[in-house]
Amino acid sequence: MVETEYADNVLTAFLAGEIDHDRAADIRMCVDGMAQSLRPRLLCLDFGRVSFMDSSGVGLVMGRYRQMKLLGGSLRVKNYSDSLYRIFAMSGLEGLGVLQ
Repeated sequence: MVETEYADNVLTAFLAGEIDHDRAADIRMCVDGMAQSLRPRLLCLDFGRVSFMDSSGVGLVMGRYRQMKLLGGSLRVKNYSDSLYRIFAMSGLEGLGVLQ
């Protein structure tokens, strides 16, 4: 389960622990369902409590970016560590302007 908060048309998902293939699928289902029903103008993925992430985490972010574009909203990724930033930057996420 993913802890979420919804206020002022912003949905924030607070991610925690390790994000691997199985965990990314669980997060995707939860966040996608909430985004579909709430239709927020902004989805924030908060990586402040993430201790490990593999390429599945990058796929998770990319998929949520595409989903929010389809819903007419935008995505922000925040509170990531330096090591996660390097993964995001190498994958091209920095160029999408989602990193905050």
